Amino acid sequence: MAGGGGRPRCPPGALLGMAVVVVAAGWGERDWGWGMRGEPKEEQSIDLIGKNEVYGDTRHEVNVYVKVFTNSPFLVCMDLALSQEKIIDPNYLWIGPDGRELEGQRYVNLTETGKLMVMGFRESMSGAYTCTLSHKVIETMTQEETEMVEAYKFMVYAYREADHTYQVSVRFSTMHCKLKNNGLFFEKLKKILNNTISYLMCHIMESSYKCHSIRTPKNGLQHELFINFQVNPFAPGWEKVCHRVPYDCEDVTNRRVRQAAERIGKFFHQLRYVLKHEFHAVPTIQYVDNSFFMTPIDSCQPGFGKNHHTHQNCASCCVVCGPGTYSPNNEVTCRTCARSRGRMYGAKSCY
Repeated sequence: MAGGGGRPRCPPGALLGMAVVVVAAGWGERDWGWGMRGEPKEEQSIDLIGKNEVYGDTRHEVNVYVKVFTNSPFLVCMDLALSQEKIIDPNYLWIGPDGRELEGQRYVNLTETGKLMVMGFRESMSGAYTCTLSHKVIETMTQEETEMVEAYKFMVYAYREADHTYQVSVRFSTMHCKLKNNGLFFEKLKKILNNTISYLMCHIMESSYKCHSIRTPKNGLQHELFINFQVNPFAPGWEKVCHRVPYDCEDVTNRRVRQAAERIGKFFHQLRYVLKHEFHAVPTIQYVDNSFFMTPIDSCQPGFGKNHHTHQNCASCCVVCGPGTYSPNNEVTCRTCARSRGRMYGAKSCY
């Protein structure tokens, strides 16, 4: 009978290309100082993720998503089953995306038990992290030693939370489409809304209105103002709100714009009540009941994009653009370079 875990021999590099995503949506981020996204799969339990560890798998690559400027979880150079066994004379060799050995690098925390943490993760640190574990299996009766080798591959990607704006549409009835008051009302409404959310360093942008004549079966011809605008978190001075988060304040801006959107929703709810119950005379322009609609719009920072096919378990994330792709603006997709020889992650242009 063999000791030290009698596992089938696996030569170095015997890895399959199929990706398995193992990570949780931000669990433990504040407590541990790391951020990672995805979903636990099969042998990965919530308890293991809570310990800030992701185990390898000799059968598949393991995809890991790390929020920029945070520390990665510990990448464990073994699978969960092997971690429950006694391992004789283990030796771990970690290689980074650039092909260099990671031991001794200042930006990594490498433990004596083969666990790797990448600290202060940046988009340029994305890529393949591979580990080769060699250990001995000793036959109990004969004391014969056999060298075993296991290889693990982690694909680690930097990600950001998407930046949010909110698209708002609302309608008001008016006496006629050619009234000068329609434009005055629109400008006044924008000013009121901006004043309502200015303390959150948010503002109204991409605003417009059109007047349409609508024939209804019961009320004949009516005229309505169709108003559209966006609630944006980047009003002048927004950077001051992020002074305590010097590297990345998307969580702060997203929280502020959500609060601003809620304030505007409350404003229109109250406006309906005011126009209905507190005006003694019928106003020229009236809010159309149930016409308020608000939809979140995501955008990604340059060098990041969304890909529901490639990154299914981080579909809501803005994941770093992979080699051969780039994103020059705040769109949500990474474009493909026509000609690119580079292997750079997070490109903002083709090079």
